[in-house]
Amino acid sequence: MTLGLKAAQTILSTALDTCRKGNFKPMAIVVLDARGAVKVSAAEDSTSLKRFEVAHGKAFGALSLGMGSRSIFKRAKEQAFFVAAVSHVAGGALVPVPGGVLIRDAAGEVIGAVGISGDTSENDEAAAIAGIEAAGFKADPGAD
Repeated sequence: MTLGLKAAQTILSTALDTCRKGNFKPMAIVVLDARGAVKVSAAEDSTSLKRFEVAHGKAFGALSLGMGSRSIFKRAKEQAFFVAAVSHVAGGALVPVPGGVLIRDAAGEVIGAVGISGDTSENDEAAAIAGIEAAGFKADPGAD
């Protein structure tokens, strides 16, 4: 299964709705397909200048390592040199904090990732999970 445009748009719109209902700060959201290509993205009014890049780095990092960015965050604390090296290999597009969530299909295959940035990492991650689940997929944020 692949991540279609309609599903990516559902993820994006639901994540934004979750942010507004939670009164989160302005967000940037990026949905990537399994090859790391941007399917959809949005930056709300008043987001800071580099929010897209941070959101992209969360999603791209998750795809690059095959684990949600919560797990990458844990790994960064335990193996800082490894995560720094992988960040270099990924062209700097790896942000090791929660908010990068893998999208898995019914069979458990990774079909993409969502990255969100703008509020706390926990709120970013919660909005990503809500979007993924609304599209009928399994969210994999990684483990603590």
